[in-house]
Amino acid sequence: MADPLLFNPRAYDPAHFDPGTRRLLRATIDWFESRGKRRIIEDYRSRAWLGDFLEFSAKEGLFATFLTPASATDREDGRWDTARIAALNEIFGFYGLDYWYAWQVTILGLGPVWQSDNAAARDHAAELLSQGEVFAFGLSEKAHGADIYSTDMLLAPDGGGGFLATGSKYYIGNGNAAGLVSVFGRRTDVEGPDGYVFFAADSRHPAYHLVKNVVDSSKYVSEFRLDGYPVGPDDVLHTGRAAFDAALNTVNVGKFNLCTASIGICEHAMYEAVTHAHNRILYGRPVTAFPHVRRELADAYVRLVGMKLFSDRAVDYFRSAGPEDRRYLLFNPMTKMKVTTEGEKVIDLMWDVIAARGFEKDTYFAQAAVEIRSLPKLEGTVHVNLALILKFMRNHLLDPAGYEPVGTRLDAADDAFLFRQGPARGLGSVRFHDWRPAYDAYAAVPNVARFREQADALCDFVARIAPDERQSRDLDFLLSVGQLFALVVHGQLILEQARLTGLDEDVLDELFSVLVRDFSANAVELHGKDSASGEQQDWAIAAVRRPVVDEARSARVWDRVEALSGAYEMAL
Repeated sequence: MADPLLFNPRAYDPAHFDPGTRRLLRATIDWFESRGKRRIIEDYRSRAWLGDFLEFSAKEGLFATFLTPASATDREDGRWDTARIAALNEIFGFYGLDYWYAWQVTILGLGPVWQSDNAAARDHAAELLSQGEVFAFGLSEKAHGADIYSTDMLLAPDGGGGFLATGSKYYIGNGNAAGLVSVFGRRTDVEGPDGYVFFAADSRHPAYHLVKNVVDSSKYVSEFRLDGYPVGPDDVLHTGRAAFDAALNTVNVGKFNLCTASIGICEHAMYEAVTHAHNRILYGRPVTAFPHVRRELADAYVRLVGMKLFSDRAVDYFRSAGPEDRRYLLFNPMTKMKVTTEGEKVIDLMWDVIAARGFEKDTYFAQAAVEIRSLPKLEGTVHVNLALILKFMRNHLLDPAGYEPVGTRLDAADDAFLFRQGPARGLGSVRFHDWRPAYDAYAAVPNVARFREQADALCDFVARIAPDERQSRDLDFLLSVGQLFALVVHGQLILEQARLTGLDEDVLDELFSVLVRDFSANAVELHGKDSASGEQQDWAIAAVRRPVVDEARSARVWDRVEALSGAYEMAL
Protein backbone atom coordinates (compact mmCIF):
# COMPACT_ATOMS: atom_id res chain seq x y z
CA MET A 1 0.00 0.00 0.00
CA ALA A 2 1.31 3.47 -0.91
CA ASP A 3 2.31 5.77 1.95
CA PRO A 4 -0.13 8.71 1.77
CA LEU A 5 2.57 11.11 2.97
CA LEU A 6 4.96 10.50 0.06
CA PHE A 7 4.58 10.99 -3.68
CA ASN A 8 4.24 7.68 -5.50
CA PRO A 9 3.64 7.80 -9.27
CA ARG A 10 1.78 4.52 -9.12
CA ALA A 11 -0.91 5.90 -6.81
CA TYR A 12 -0.80 9.65 -7.54
CA ASP A 13 -4.22 11.21 -8.03
CA PRO A 14 -4.24 14.98 -7.44
CA ALA A 15 -8.01 15.10 -7.00
CA HIS A 16 -7.76 18.46 -5.22
CA PHE A 17 -6.93 20.17 -8.53
CA ASP A 18 -9.18 21.01 -11.47
CA PRO A 19 -9.48 18.44 -14.31
CA GLY A 20 -7.10 20.29 -16.64
CA THR A 21 -4.38 20.47 -14.00
CA ARG A 22 -4.85 16.82 -13.08
CA ARG A 23 -4.51 15.81 -16.72
CA LEU A 24 -1.26 17.76 -17.19
CA LEU A 25 0.32 16.47 -13.98
CA ARG A 26 -0.61 12.91 -14.85
CA ALA A 27 0.60 13.34 -18.45
CA THR A 28 3.95 14.56 -17.15
CA ILE A 29 4.31 11.53 -14.89
CA ASP A 30 3.32 9.20 -17.72
CA TRP A 31 5.90 10.79 -20.05
CA PHE A 32 8.70 10.11 -17.58
CA GLU A 33 7.47 6.62 -16.74
CA SER A 34 7.21 5.67 -20.41
CA ARG A 35 10.71 7.02 -21.01
CA GLY A 36 12.02 4.65 -18.36
CA LYS A 37 14.75 4.73 -15.78
CA ARG A 38 17.55 3.53 -18.06
CA ARG A 39 16.95 6.32 -20.60
CA ILE A 40 16.64 9.04 -17.97
CA ILE A 41 19.87 7.94 -16.27
CA GLU A 42 21.70 7.72 -19.60
CA ASP A 43 20.55 11.21 -20.61
CA TYR A 44 21.83 12.48 -17.27
CA ARG A 45 25.19 10.72 -17.64
CA SER A 46 25.68 11.82 -21.26
CA ARG A 47 24.64 15.43 -20.51
CA ALA A 48 22.01 15.35 -23.26
CA TRP A 49 20.09 18.58 -23.86
CA LEU A 50 16.44 18.25 -22.86
CA GLY A 51 14.99 18.61 -26.35
CA ASP A 52 12.58 15.68 -26.08
CA PHE A 53 11.24 16.93 -22.77
CA LEU A 54 10.74 20.46 -24.11
CA GLU A 55 8.94 19.03 -27.15
CA PHE A 56 6.58 17.18 -24.83
CA SER A 57 6.03 20.33 -22.78
CA ALA A 58 5.30 22.38 -25.90
CA LYS A 59 2.88 19.78 -27.26
CA GLU A 60 0.95 19.64 -23.99
CA GLY A 61 1.13 23.41 -23.37
CA LEU A 62 2.56 22.61 -19.95
CA PHE A 63 4.68 25.71 -19.33
CA ALA A 64 2.16 27.96 -21.06
CA THR A 65 -0.70 26.74 -18.88
CA PHE A 66 1.15 26.81 -15.57
CA LEU A 67 3.29 29.92 -16.07
CA THR A 68 1.05 32.47 -17.78
CA PRO A 69 -0.99 34.67 -15.42
CA ALA A 70 -4.72 34.64 -16.09
CA SER A 71 -4.54 38.28 -17.19
CA ALA A 72 -2.15 37.35 -20.03
CA THR A 73 -3.80 34.24 -21.48
CA ASP A 74 -7.04 32.95 -22.96
CA ARG A 75 -6.29 29.36 -21.91
CA GLU A 76 -9.13 27.89 -19.89
CA ASP A 77 -6.78 26.59 -17.18
CA GLY A 78 -4.09 29.24 -17.61
CA ARG A 79 -3.04 30.95 -14.38
CA TRP A 80 -0.09 31.38 -12.02
CA ASP A 81 -1.11 29.02 -9.22
CA THR A 82 1.61 28.36 -6.64
CA ALA A 83 -0.06 25.17 -5.37
CA ARG A 84 0.08 23.39 -8.70
CA ILE A 85 3.50 24.87 -9.52
CA ALA A 86 4.72 23.27 -6.28
CA ALA A 87 3.20 19.94 -7.33
CA LEU A 88 5.04 20.06 -10.66
CA ASN A 89 8.32 20.99 -8.93
CA GLU A 90 8.03 17.83 -6.87
CA ILE A 91 7.40 15.69 -9.94
CA PHE A 92 10.36 17.17 -11.82
CA GLY A 93 12.62 16.69 -8.80
CA PHE A 94 11.44 13.10 -8.49
CA TYR A 95 12.56 12.25 -12.03
CA GLY A 96 15.60 14.49 -12.43
CA LEU A 97 16.71 17.96 -11.44
CA ASP A 98 17.81 18.78 -14.99
CA TYR A 99 14.14 18.87 -16.06
CA TRP A 100 13.23 21.03 -13.08
CA TYR A 101 16.08 23.42 -13.83
CA ALA A 102 14.86 24.26 -17.35
CA TRP A 103 11.45 25.00 -15.83
CA GLN A 104 12.88 26.92 -12.86
CA VAL A 105 14.97 29.35 -14.91
CA THR A 106 12.00 29.88 -17.19
CA ILE A 107 10.08 31.01 -14.10
CA LEU A 108 12.90 33.40 -13.19
CA GLY A 109 13.05 34.78 -16.73
CA LEU A 110 9.33 35.44 -16.70
CA GLY A 111 9.40 37.28 -13.36
CA PRO A 112 10.51 40.70 -14.68
CA VAL A 113 8.13 40.37 -17.64
CA TRP A 114 4.99 39.66 -15.63
CA GLN A 115 5.91 42.52 -13.26
CA SER A 116 6.30 44.92 -16.19
CA ASP A 117 3.78 47.45 -17.51
CA ASN A 118 5.17 46.87 -21.02
CA ALA A 119 2.13 45.34 -22.74
CA ALA A 120 4.06 44.49 -25.90
CA ALA A 121 6.67 42.53 -23.93
CA ARG A 122 3.97 40.72 -21.95
CA ASP A 123 2.09 39.76 -25.12
CA HIS A 124 5.34 38.59 -26.71
CA ALA A 125 6.19 36.44 -23.67
CA ALA A 126 2.73 34.85 -23.67
CA GLU A 127 3.07 34.03 -27.36
CA LEU A 128 6.53 32.52 -26.85
CA LEU A 129 5.19 30.35 -24.03
CA SER A 130 2.35 29.15 -26.24
CA GLN A 131 4.98 28.13 -28.81
CA GLY A 132 6.83 26.07 -26.19
CA GLU A 133 9.80 28.40 -25.76
CA VAL A 134 11.87 28.58 -22.58
CA PHE A 135 13.13 31.72 -20.82
CA ALA A 136 16.23 32.88 -18.95
CA PHE A 137 17.10 35.34 -16.18
CA GLY A 138 20.17 37.41 -17.02
CA LEU A 139 21.17 38.77 -13.62
CA SER A 140 24.37 37.12 -12.42
CA GLU A 141 27.84 38.11 -13.67
CA LYS A 142 31.18 36.32 -13.40
CA ALA A 143 32.93 39.10 -11.49
CA HIS A 144 30.07 40.10 -9.22
CA GLY A 145 27.74 37.13 -8.86
CA ALA A 146 24.21 38.40 -8.19
CA ASP A 147 25.45 41.71 -6.72
CA ILE A 148 23.12 43.91 -8.72
CA TYR A 149 24.75 47.08 -7.39
CA SER A 150 27.83 46.23 -9.43
CA THR A 151 26.51 45.19 -12.83
CA ASP A 152 28.83 45.66 -15.80
CA MET A 153 26.09 45.18 -18.41
CA LEU A 154 26.10 48.69 -19.89
CA LEU A 155 23.39 50.33 -22.01
CA ALA A 156 24.61 53.27 -24.10
CA PRO A 157 22.00 55.58 -25.68
CA ASP A 158 21.83 55.02 -29.44
CA GLY A 159 20.64 58.56 -30.26
CA GLY A 160 17.23 57.35 -31.38
CA GLY A 161 15.49 56.71 -28.08
CA GLY A 162 16.93 53.23 -27.57
CA PHE A 163 20.18 51.72 -26.32
CA LEU A 164 23.03 49.48 -27.37
CA ALA A 165 23.77 46.90 -24.65
CA THR A 166 27.27 45.53 -24.14
CA GLY A 167 28.47 43.18 -21.41
CA SER A 168 28.53 39.60 -20.18
CA LYS A 169 26.32 37.48 -17.98
CA TYR A 170 27.39 34.29 -16.23
CA TYR A 171 25.57 31.31 -14.74
CA ILE A 172 22.42 31.91 -16.79
CA GLY A 173 20.24 28.83 -17.18
CA ASN A 174 18.61 28.24 -20.60
CA GLY A 175 20.90 30.90 -22.06
CA ASN A 176 21.50 28.62 -25.03
CA ALA A 177 17.87 28.38 -26.13
CA ALA A 178 15.75 31.07 -24.49
CA GLY A 179 13.27 32.86 -26.68
CA LEU A 180 13.44 35.71 -24.18
CA VAL A 181 16.19 36.56 -21.69
CA SER A 182 15.35 39.14 -19.02
CA VAL A 183 18.65 41.03 -18.69
CA PHE A 184 19.64 43.40 -15.88
CA GLY A 185 21.99 46.30 -16.67
CA ARG A 186 22.59 50.00 -16.16
CA ARG A 187 22.66 53.05 -18.38
CA THR A 188 25.96 54.78 -19.10
CA ASP A 189 24.37 58.23 -19.06
CA VAL A 190 22.58 58.02 -15.67
CA GLU A 191 24.28 57.64 -12.31
CA GLY A 192 22.95 55.75 -9.31
CA PRO A 193 19.80 53.61 -8.95
CA ASP A 194 17.92 55.65 -11.57
CA GLY A 195 20.19 54.11 -14.19
CA TYR A 196 19.10 50.49 -13.69
CA VAL A 197 17.34 48.80 -16.62
CA PHE A 198 15.72 45.40 -17.10
CA PHE A 199 15.31 44.58 -20.77
CA ALA A 200 14.32 41.63 -22.96
CA ALA A 201 16.86 39.97 -25.26
CA ASP A 202 16.60 37.08 -27.73
CA SER A 203 19.30 34.40 -27.58
CA ARG A 204 19.02 33.98 -31.37
CA HIS A 205 19.93 37.61 -32.17
CA PRO A 206 23.28 38.12 -33.99
CA ALA A 207 24.51 40.47 -31.23
CA TYR A 208 23.90 37.76 -28.60
CA HIS A 209 26.98 35.54 -28.32
CA LEU A 210 26.76 32.24 -26.44
CA VAL A 211 30.17 31.58 -24.88
CA LYS A 212 29.79 28.20 -23.18
CA ASN A 213 28.01 26.00 -20.70
CA VAL A 214 29.84 26.66 -17.44
CA VAL A 215 28.82 23.33 -15.83
CA ASP A 216 29.32 19.71 -16.90
CA SER A 217 25.64 18.86 -17.04
CA SER A 218 22.50 18.61 -19.15
CA LYS A 219 21.56 21.85 -17.48
CA TYR A 220 22.73 24.57 -19.82
CA VAL A 221 24.08 27.13 -17.37
CA SER A 222 25.44 29.61 -19.82
CA GLU A 223 27.89 32.41 -20.14
CA PHE A 224 26.73 34.85 -22.81
CA ARG A 225 27.93 38.19 -24.11
CA LEU A 226 26.07 41.05 -25.73
CA ASP A 227 27.99 43.24 -28.20
CA GLY A 228 26.01 46.33 -29.13
CA TYR A 229 22.70 44.53 -28.71
CA PRO A 230 19.91 46.91 -29.82
CA VAL A 231 17.36 47.61 -27.08
CA GLY A 232 14.23 49.41 -28.26
CA PRO A 233 11.34 50.81 -26.20
CA ASP A 234 9.37 47.57 -26.60
CA ASP A 235 12.28 45.68 -25.06
CA VAL A 236 12.51 47.74 -21.85
CA LEU A 237 10.79 46.01 -18.94
CA HIS A 238 11.76 48.24 -15.99
CA THR A 239 13.89 51.29 -15.30
CA GLY A 240 15.37 52.84 -12.17
CA ARG A 241 14.47 51.52 -8.73
CA ALA A 242 11.66 49.43 -10.25
CA ALA A 243 14.29 47.36 -12.08
CA PHE A 244 16.08 46.72 -8.77
CA ASP A 245 12.79 45.72 -7.10
CA ALA A 246 11.88 43.46 -10.03
CA ALA A 247 15.14 41.55 -9.58
CA LEU A 248 14.57 40.90 -5.87
CA ASN A 249 10.86 40.16 -6.24
CA THR A 250 11.59 37.69 -9.03
CA VAL A 251 13.97 35.83 -6.76
CA ASN A 252 11.22 35.82 -4.10
CA VAL A 253 8.98 33.99 -6.56
CA GLY A 254 11.65 31.68 -7.92
CA LYS A 255 13.37 30.47 -4.78
CA PHE A 256 10.12 29.07 -3.42
CA ASN A 257 10.44 26.29 -6.01
CA LEU A 258 13.62 24.90 -4.49
CA CYS A 259 11.92 23.22 -1.54
CA THR A 260 9.53 21.02 -3.49
CA ALA A 261 12.22 20.01 -5.98
CA SER A 262 14.30 18.86 -3.00
CA ILE A 263 11.32 16.90 -1.69
CA GLY A 264 10.90 15.08 -5.00
CA ILE A 265 14.57 14.11 -5.09
CA CYS A 266 14.41 12.71 -1.55
CA GLU A 267 11.23 10.74 -2.19
CA HIS A 268 12.61 8.85 -5.20
CA ALA A 269 15.90 8.22 -3.40
CA MET A 270 14.05 6.92 -0.33
CA TYR A 271 12.18 4.27 -2.28
CA GLU A 272 15.48 3.04 -3.70
CA ALA A 273 17.34 3.17 -0.40
CA VAL A 274 14.75 1.37 1.74
CA THR A 275 14.13 -1.28 -0.91
CA HIS A 276 17.87 -1.95 -1.25
CA ALA A 277 18.54 -2.04 2.49
CA HIS A 278 15.55 -4.23 3.31
CA ASN A 279 16.44 -6.82 0.68
CA ARG A 280 20.16 -7.02 1.36
CA ILE A 281 21.27 -9.74 3.79
CA LEU A 282 24.28 -9.23 6.06
CA TYR A 283 25.30 -11.74 8.70
CA GLY A 284 22.12 -13.67 8.00
CA ARG A 285 19.79 -10.71 8.60
CA PRO A 286 18.30 -7.93 6.45
CA VAL A 287 20.28 -4.72 6.77
CA THR A 288 17.14 -3.09 8.15
CA ALA A 289 17.26 -5.41 11.18
CA PHE A 290 20.17 -3.42 12.64
CA PRO A 291 19.08 -0.77 15.18
CA HIS A 292 21.35 1.99 13.83
CA VAL A 293 20.01 1.45 10.31
CA ARG A 294 16.44 1.67 11.53
CA ARG A 295 17.24 4.91 13.37
CA GLU A 296 18.89 6.49 10.31
CA LEU A 297 16.09 5.53 7.92
CA ALA A 298 13.37 6.55 10.38
CA ASP A 299 15.08 9.92 10.91
CA ALA A 300 15.31 10.38 7.15
CA TYR A 301 11.63 9.53 6.77
CA VAL A 302 10.33 11.92 9.42
CA ARG A 303 12.62 14.71 8.23
CA LEU A 304 11.21 14.24 4.74
CA VAL A 305 7.66 14.34 6.09
CA GLY A 306 8.56 17.56 7.91
CA MET A 307 9.88 19.06 4.67
CA LYS A 308 6.58 18.31 2.97
CA LEU A 309 4.42 19.60 5.79
CA PHE A 310 6.33 22.87 6.06
CA SER A 311 6.36 23.48 2.31
CA ASP A 312 2.68 22.69 1.85
CA ARG A 313 1.74 25.10 4.60
CA ALA A 314 4.05 27.80 3.24
CA VAL A 315 2.12 27.62 -0.05
CA ASP A 316 -0.97 28.87 1.79
CA TYR A 317 0.80 31.99 3.08
CA PHE A 318 2.42 32.61 -0.29
CA ARG A 319 -0.94 32.50 -2.05
CA SER A 320 -2.70 34.59 0.60
CA ALA A 321 -0.08 37.36 0.59
CA GLY A 322 -0.93 40.98 -0.08
CA PRO A 323 0.21 44.50 0.78
CA GLU A 324 -1.05 44.05 4.36
CA ASP A 325 0.16 40.46 4.77
CA ARG A 326 3.79 39.89 3.89
CA ARG A 327 4.44 36.92 6.15
CA TYR A 328 5.58 35.04 3.06
CA LEU A 329 8.82 37.07 3.20
CA LEU A 330 9.87 34.92 6.18
CA PHE A 331 8.38 31.59 5.13
CA ASN A 332 9.84 31.91 1.61
CA PRO A 333 13.55 32.05 2.61
CA MET A 334 12.73 29.35 5.15
CA THR A 335 11.67 26.99 2.35
CA LYS A 336 14.80 27.89 0.44
CA MET A 337 17.21 27.58 3.37
CA LYS A 338 15.70 25.11 5.83
CA VAL A 339 13.86 22.66 3.61
CA THR A 340 16.72 22.26 1.14
CA THR A 341 19.30 21.68 3.89
CA GLU A 342 16.94 19.13 5.44
CA GLY A 343 17.01 17.45 2.03
CA GLU A 344 20.79 17.13 2.27
CA LYS A 345 20.43 15.51 5.70
CA VAL A 346 17.83 13.06 4.38
CA ILE A 347 20.11 11.94 1.54
CA ASP A 348 23.13 11.67 3.85
CA LEU A 349 21.22 9.51 6.34
CA MET A 350 20.14 7.11 3.60
CA TRP A 351 23.58 7.10 2.01
CA ASP A 352 25.14 6.01 5.30
CA VAL A 353 22.85 2.98 5.11
CA ILE A 354 23.22 1.98 1.47
CA ALA A 355 26.91 2.93 1.29
CA ALA A 356 28.54 1.89 -2.01
CA ARG A 357 25.18 1.29 -3.66
CA GLY A 358 24.73 5.05 -3.70
CA PHE A 359 27.54 5.38 -6.26
CA GLU A 360 26.27 2.82 -8.75
CA LYS A 361 25.41 4.13 -12.20
CA ASP A 362 22.11 2.26 -12.56
CA THR A 363 20.53 4.06 -9.60
CA TYR A 364 18.60 7.30 -9.29
CA PHE A 365 20.33 7.73 -5.93
CA ALA A 366 23.70 8.43 -7.57
CA GLN A 367 22.38 11.58 -9.20
CA ALA A 368 20.22 12.47 -6.19
CA ALA A 369 23.33 12.54 -3.98
CA VAL A 370 24.91 15.08 -6.34
CA GLU A 371 21.91 17.22 -7.22
CA ILE A 372 20.58 17.61 -3.67
CA ARG A 373 23.71 19.68 -2.94
CA SER A 374 22.83 22.32 -5.49
CA LEU A 375 19.48 23.46 -4.12
CA PRO A 376 20.74 25.11 -0.89
CA LYS A 377 23.19 27.05 -3.06
CA LEU A 378 20.83 28.44 -5.69
CA GLU A 379 18.85 31.70 -5.45
CA GLY A 380 21.05 32.93 -2.61
CA THR A 381 23.23 30.83 -0.30
CA VAL A 382 22.04 29.35 2.98
CA HIS A 383 23.95 32.10 4.78
CA VAL A 384 22.26 34.87 2.79
CA ASN A 385 18.82 33.46 3.56
CA LEU A 386 19.64 32.85 7.23
CA ALA A 387 20.72 36.48 7.52
CA LEU A 388 17.44 37.47 5.88
CA ILE A 389 15.21 35.55 8.27
CA LEU A 390 17.02 37.09 11.25
CA LYS A 391 15.42 40.41 10.29
CA PHE A 392 12.07 38.91 11.31
CA MET A 393 13.10 37.15 14.54
CA ARG A 394 12.10 39.69 17.18
CA ASN A 395 8.72 40.50 15.63
CA HIS A 396 7.91 36.84 15.07
CA LEU A 397 8.86 35.59 18.52
CA LEU A 398 7.92 38.51 20.74
CA ASP A 399 5.44 40.82 19.02
CA PRO A 400 2.63 38.90 17.28
CA ALA A 401 -0.16 40.65 15.43
CA GLY A 402 -3.75 39.69 14.72
CA TYR A 403 -4.53 38.03 11.38
CA GLU A 404 -7.53 36.14 10.13
CA PRO A 405 -6.70 32.42 9.92
CA VAL A 406 -5.31 31.25 6.59
CA GLY A 407 -6.81 28.01 5.35
CA THR A 408 -5.51 25.46 2.87
CA ARG A 409 -5.16 27.19 -0.51
CA LEU A 410 -5.72 24.66 -3.26
CA ASP A 411 -8.31 26.76 -5.11
CA ALA A 412 -7.91 27.42 -8.83
CA ALA A 413 -6.95 31.06 -8.34
CA ASP A 414 -4.37 33.31 -9.98
CA ASP A 415 -1.65 34.45 -7.57
CA ALA A 416 -1.53 37.94 -9.05
CA PHE A 417 0.09 39.64 -6.04
CA LEU A 418 3.38 37.90 -6.71
CA PHE A 419 3.86 40.23 -9.67
CA ARG A 420 2.95 43.40 -7.80
CA GLN A 421 4.89 42.91 -4.58
CA GLY A 422 6.03 46.52 -4.64
CA PRO A 423 9.27 47.94 -3.24
CA ALA A 424 11.68 45.37 -1.83
CA ARG A 425 12.16 47.04 1.55
CA GLY A 426 10.54 47.50 4.96
CA LEU A 427 11.24 43.97 6.21
CA GLY A 428 11.57 45.11 9.80
CA SER A 429 7.93 46.20 9.84
CA VAL A 430 6.51 42.82 8.81
CA ARG A 431 4.36 41.27 11.56
CA PHE A 432 3.30 37.68 12.15
CA HIS A 433 0.54 35.76 13.85
CA ASP A 434 1.25 34.21 17.23
CA TRP A 435 3.33 31.04 16.84
CA ARG A 436 2.30 29.60 20.21
CA PRO A 437 -1.20 28.28 19.41
CA ALA A 438 0.24 25.86 16.86
CA TYR A 439 2.36 24.36 19.64
CA ASP A 440 -0.44 24.56 22.22
CA ALA A 441 -2.67 22.41 20.01
CA TYR A 442 -0.19 19.52 20.36
CA ALA A 443 0.89 20.09 23.96
CA ALA A 444 -0.01 16.48 24.76
CA VAL A 445 2.52 15.13 22.25
CA PRO A 446 5.63 14.56 24.38
CA ASN A 447 8.32 15.79 22.02
CA VAL A 448 6.28 18.76 20.84
CA ALA A 449 6.04 19.80 24.51
CA ARG A 450 9.78 19.21 24.95
CA PHE A 451 10.59 21.33 21.89
CA ARG A 452 8.20 24.04 23.12
CA GLU A 453 10.44 24.41 26.18
CA GLN A 454 13.33 25.16 23.85
CA ALA A 455 11.28 27.63 21.80
CA ASP A 456 10.29 29.49 24.97
CA ALA A 457 13.95 29.55 25.97
CA LEU A 458 14.82 31.21 22.65
CA CYS A 459 12.24 33.92 23.38
CA ASP A 460 14.01 34.52 26.68
CA PHE A 461 17.34 34.74 24.84
CA VAL A 462 16.01 37.34 22.40
CA ALA A 463 14.31 39.39 25.11
CA ARG A 464 17.12 39.30 27.65
CA ILE A 465 20.53 38.55 26.11
CA ALA A 466 20.12 39.21 22.39
CA PRO A 467 23.29 39.88 20.37
CA ASP A 468 24.83 43.23 21.26
CA GLU A 469 26.26 45.73 18.80
CA ARG A 470 29.58 43.93 18.53
CA GLN A 471 27.98 40.54 18.05
CA SER A 472 25.63 41.99 15.45
CA ARG A 473 28.69 42.49 13.26
CA ASP A 474 29.78 38.88 13.79
CA LEU A 475 27.87 37.01 11.11
CA ASP A 476 29.26 33.66 12.26
CA PHE A 477 27.64 34.16 15.67
CA LEU A 478 24.39 35.52 14.22
CA LEU A 479 24.00 32.55 11.90
CA SER A 480 24.01 30.21 14.92
CA VAL A 481 21.16 32.23 16.40
CA GLY A 482 19.41 32.09 13.03
CA GLN A 483 19.53 28.29 13.00
CA LEU A 484 17.73 28.20 16.36
CA PHE A 485 15.06 30.63 15.15
CA ALA A 486 14.61 28.68 11.94
CA LEU A 487 13.81 25.55 13.92
CA VAL A 488 10.99 27.31 15.79
CA VAL A 489 9.44 28.58 12.55
CA HIS A 490 9.94 25.16 10.93
CA GLY A 491 8.13 23.48 13.79
CA GLN A 492 5.30 26.03 13.74
CA LEU A 493 4.28 25.46 10.14
CA ILE A 494 4.72 21.71 10.47
CA LEU A 495 2.25 21.76 13.36
CA GLU A 496 -0.21 23.98 11.50
CA GLN A 497 -0.19 21.61 8.54
CA ALA A 498 -0.40 18.57 10.81
CA ARG A 499 -3.60 19.99 12.29
CA LEU A 500 -5.05 20.71 8.85
CA THR A 501 -4.27 17.23 7.52
CA GLY A 502 -4.79 15.07 10.62
CA LEU A 503 -1.21 13.79 10.67
CA ASP A 504 -0.57 10.58 12.63
CA GLU A 505 0.71 11.73 16.04
CA ASP A 506 3.28 8.93 16.15
CA VAL A 507 4.96 10.44 13.09
CA LEU A 508 4.69 13.93 14.56
CA ASP A 509 6.20 12.86 17.89
CA GLU A 510 9.06 11.08 16.15
CA LEU A 511 9.67 14.13 13.96
CA PHE A 512 9.84 16.45 16.95
CA SER A 513 12.26 14.14 18.72
CA VAL A 514 14.58 14.93 15.80
CA LEU A 515 13.92 18.67 16.12
CA VAL A 516 14.69 18.55 19.86
CA ARG A 517 18.06 17.00 19.04
CA ASP A 518 18.67 19.60 16.32
CA PHE A 519 17.92 22.49 18.67
CA SER A 520 20.26 21.04 21.29
CA ALA A 521 23.04 20.60 18.74
CA ASN A 522 22.68 24.18 17.57
CA ALA A 523 22.65 25.45 21.14
CA VAL A 524 25.94 23.65 21.78
CA GLU A 525 27.29 25.20 18.57
CA LEU A 526 26.34 28.67 19.81
CA HIS A 527 27.97 27.91 23.18
CA GLY A 528 31.28 27.40 21.39
CA LYS A 529 31.26 30.61 19.35
CA ASP A 530 34.17 32.94 20.04
CA SER A 531 32.01 35.98 20.74
CA ALA A 532 29.39 34.27 22.93
CA SER A 533 29.18 35.98 26.33
CA GLY A 534 29.26 34.01 29.56
CA GLU A 535 25.55 34.57 30.05
CA GLN A 536 24.82 33.37 26.51
CA GLN A 537 26.98 30.30 27.06
CA ASP A 538 25.06 29.45 30.21
CA TRP A 539 21.79 29.91 28.34
CA ALA A 540 22.93 27.61 25.54
CA ILE A 541 23.75 24.72 27.87
CA ALA A 542 20.48 25.21 29.78
CA ALA A 543 18.54 24.99 26.48
CA VAL A 544 19.80 21.47 25.72
CA ARG A 545 17.07 18.83 26.05
CA ARG A 546 16.85 15.07 25.65
CA PRO A 547 13.96 13.86 23.46
CA VAL A 548 11.23 11.77 25.06
CA VAL A 549 11.94 8.14 24.15
CA ASP A 550 9.06 5.79 23.37
CA GLU A 551 10.11 2.46 21.90
CA ALA A 552 6.56 1.45 20.95
CA ARG A 553 6.05 4.73 19.05
CA SER A 554 9.37 4.35 17.25
CA ALA A 555 8.45 0.79 16.26
CA ARG A 556 5.17 1.95 14.77
CA VAL A 557 6.94 4.62 12.74
CA TRP A 558 9.49 2.07 11.61
CA ASP A 559 6.66 -0.10 10.27
CA ARG A 560 5.76 2.79 7.94
CA VAL A 561 9.35 3.08 6.75
CA GLU A 562 9.74 -0.65 6.22
CA ALA A 563 6.55 -0.65 4.11
CA LEU A 564 8.33 1.57 1.56
CA SER A 565 10.40 -1.43 0.46
CA GLY A 566 9.16 -2.34 -3.00
CA ALA A 567 6.41 0.30 -2.90
CA TYR A 568 7.78 1.99 -6.03
CA GLU A 569 10.41 1.17 -8.58
CA MET A 570 10.68 2.95 -11.91
CA ALA A 571 10.33 0.73 -14.96
CA LEU A 572 13.52 0.24 -16.95
